[in-house]
Amino acid sequence: MGPLNLFAVMIISMCSDIQLTSAWYVVYFWAFLTYANSVQIGALRGIQECKHQFAWERWNCPENTLQLSTYNGLRRATKETSFVHAISAAGVMYTLTKNCSMGDFDNCGCDDSRIGQTGGRGWIWGGCSDNAAFGEKISKEIVDALEGGHDSRAAVNLHNNEAGRLAIESTMRRACKCHGVSGSCSIQTCWMQLADFREVGNYLKVKYDHARKLELDKRPVRDGNSADNRGAIAHTFRSIPRTELIYLEDSPDYCVKNQSLEFHGTEGRECLKGDKSTSQWERKSCRRLCYECGLRVVEKRIEVVSSCNCKFHWCCTVRCDKCTQVVTKYYCANKHGGRKPHNKSRYRHRGRSMSARQ
Repeated sequence: MGPLNLFAVMIISMCSDIQLTSAWYVVYFWAFLTYANSVQIGALRGIQECKHQFAWERWNCPENTLQLSTYNGLRRATKETSFVHAISAAGVMYTLTKNCSMGDFDNCGCDDSRIGQTGGRGWIWGGCSDNAAFGEKISKEIVDALEGGHDSRAAVNLHNNEAGRLAIESTMRRACKCHGVSGSCSIQTCWMQLADFREVGNYLKVKYDHARKLELDKRPVRDGNSADNRGAIAHTFRSIPRTELIYLEDSPDYCVKNQSLEFHGTEGRECLKGDKSTSQWERKSCRRLCYECGLRVVEKRIEVVSSCNCKFHWCCTVRCDKCTQVVTKYYCANKHGGRKPHNKSRYRHRGRSMSARQ
C-alpha cells in the first residue's frame, strides 16, 4: 500500500472499530477532508526521509513500516517504530505548517502574533513567520486520533508522535532582513521559518540513536479501567523529556528474512565500498549489512547508458550522444551461493538507465 493512501485507509479502519459520537465524527472528518492532501503529502515526506536516514542500515524503512507498527494487528513498539511515528507526525505537521503560510487554507496564514514587538537588540519581529502552532494542532488532531488504544504501546506511540512535532519547533530558525539608510542595517525585522526537512530528519535520527527502552506492562487495560491505566503510564513518563524517543521491545534480527514482518533481510542489498566521497558510516555499510550478517560481498560491474555531449539545435531541439559508463557496485550474497569470484573472473551485468532529457 502506498504512503499516499495509507492515512485514509487507516482512518476508515479505525472508524469501523470504534463508536464515534455524531459531533466528533463530523468535526474529525471535516478536518480530515479539509487537510487530507497535506496530511497525505506529509506522511509521504516522512517515509521518504525515513528511507534516506536508514538507507545503509540493516533496517531500511520498508514501505509497510508505518502500517505494521500499529494498524494491522502486529502492533509493535520497537526502536525503529519509534522513529517512524516521530518522522511521520513531523512530516504531517511540517507540510500543514508550510501550506498554511503559503495561503493554501482559508482559516489560517502567517503567525503574526509578535509582529512589531522587540525581539532583541537591533531587531523586531515582522515578516511572515511559519505558523507552527497551526500545523501542530491539526497534526495532533488527525495523526494522534489514529491511535485508538489505551495500553502502554499506544502511550509510547503518542509520546513519539509528540517528539516528532517538537522536532519541527526545535529546528526552526530565525530569518532577518536589514533596514536602514544606504543598507546600514540599523534595524532588522525577523521571523521564524521552518528548517529544511532534512535537518528535522537528522535531528530525529540522533534521537533514535539515543532512544530509551521502557519496561512497562504491555497488556491492554480491563474495561472501565482506562483512566487508571493512563494515569499510571503518565506517572511513568514524567521523568522522560517530551523530546526523546522511547520504545518497549527489542528489535528483531534484521539480518534475516522475517515473513511476519514482511522484512526481506540484508541478502541482495547494495552496500558502499571504497568511495572516499561518502561518509565513514556509509563506507562501513558492507561490513554492517553483509559480513556481520554472515554474508559475503560480491562485486558487479554494470554498464550504464546515459545521454552526453548534448547540443542545442535551432529551433528548438536538443540532441545528445549516448555514452556508456561502467560502474562498480557491491551487494550482499549468501556464502553458500557459490565460490567468491576472483578479480579476473568478475562477471558483467548490463543495466540501462533512463536517458536524461534536456
